[in-house]
Amino acid sequence: MSQMTSKKLYVGSLPYSTSEDELREMFSEFGSIQSVRIITDKFTGQSKGFGFVEMTNEDEAQRAIEGMNGKQLNGRTLIVNEARPEQRRERSFDNSRPSNRWGGEDRPRRPRRD
Repeated sequence: MSQMTSKKLYVGSLPYSTSEDELREMFSEFGSIQSVRIITDKFTGQSKGFGFVEMTNEDEAQRAIEGMNGKQLNGRTLIVNEARPEQRRERSFDNSRPSNRWGGEDRPRRPRRD
């Protein structure tokens, strides 16, 4: 019984030189691909060595996990599993503690000895 729900896969331990097109080609042998995204550093643009492949359905995604997890690619062993749901990260700024001009907490100073 095939479900028509797309499934996002995490692909880790990628060689830094891997392109999204190469990743798409590798996973397309297991089924239809909805999207491919390699995560890059926002400052340098260099790959962080992992990405996501979204397969069209769960059966194809399971076949891709079984076929690609542990496979060698340019001397690296790929890690492929179901991606965890994305969680929004919220920045929190704790204004309850005072900080000095160096960014650390103010702490009591030792009395000077003259």
